[in-house]
Amino acid sequence: MNDRMRVLVAVGTTVLLFLGVQLGALALVEPFDESGRQAVENPQNPTNSILYFGVMLVATGLMLAAFKYDLEWLIRLLIVGVSVMISWYVFAELVPALLAPPLAAAVADALAIVVALAVGAALLLYPEWYVIDTTGVVMGAGAAALFGISFGLLPALLLLAVLAVYDAISVYGTEHMLDLAEGVMDLKIPVVLVVPMTLSYSYLADGSTDDVLEDDRETDTSAADGGTEQDIDASAADDAGALDRDALFIGLGDAVIPSILVASAAYFLEVEAGTISVPLIALNLPALGALVGTIAGLLVLMYMVLKGRPHAGLPLLNGGAIGGYLLGALASGLSIATALGF
Repeated sequence: MNDRMRVLVAVGTTVLLFLGVQLGALALVEPFDESGRQAVENPQNPTNSILYFGVMLVATGLMLAAFKYDLEWLIRLLIVGVSVMISWYVFAELVPALLAPPLAAAVADALAIVVALAVGAALLLYPEWYVIDTTGVVMGAGAAALFGISFGLLPALLLLAVLAVYDAISVYGTEHMLDLAEGVMDLKIPVVLVVPMTLSYSYLADGSTDDVLEDDRETDTSAADGGTEQDIDASAADDAGALDRDALFIGLGDAVIPSILVASAAYFLEVEAGTISVPLIALNLPALGALVGTIAGLLVLMYMVLKGRPHAGLPLLNGGAIGGYLLGALASGLSIATALGF
């Protein structure tokens, strides 16, 4: 496979993974709402974003401390446990819908639990790249939908803006996310999406990613934090180095955080002129705008990755999502004030 084809396949795979998270979140918005999965009593309260950001900072500090004191196993178990929980939320909606009424509700619920536990077992026993990616899409879709229905428009916009600024600071300023990246990537847990660039690539056989991250430190190409799942940006040491690598690593948080706005727009906005009828998913023009804007930001990010430029992911991704959302809102006839949640 020549270099041009490898680049196209890597970019196309990345876009498909992001779309999987976003479309999955849109498909789960209504089922999660009907099941009462909303995480807060008042989703319109802007302080929800501040609280979430604070929790994220504490979690980041605890994870860095865990790596310092050789407690990596604890982080791995915690992330796998979270994966099982979110997978159960997702499969609890999907399995009954796919199998009932042929199966009794209790049987369908039990099967959903079995599938979620199987996800955890696969992560513990055989965390190959396709297991990580499949679990990441399921987790990402579930997390984006959960937060999407729990953050109103203003809190969601504030969250994306704050995390974009924090991402830039943690990448270009403190660089503490590189320390976190060195630890979590070697644990082979679904906090990253793995994009192979060779047909023979094996994440299990890849061993350590320390060499990749050390190259990134030398060129200021960085890993960034994305929120619910710690965010590790795709990276490249230089133009040739990016193409020489067997895989790119993209933070799951990069996909989840902008998708929160996609889900929030679909859930909270009632726009008769901008409603789009698509089977199985909730969609309107503002949500579509946020989705398209995220993908546009992703394409710019991938271009920077393959050129080996220093970068932070969330400013581009969140900025694209917010810009696309506002354009979609205006196209659907909403005022800026309404679009901003005022």
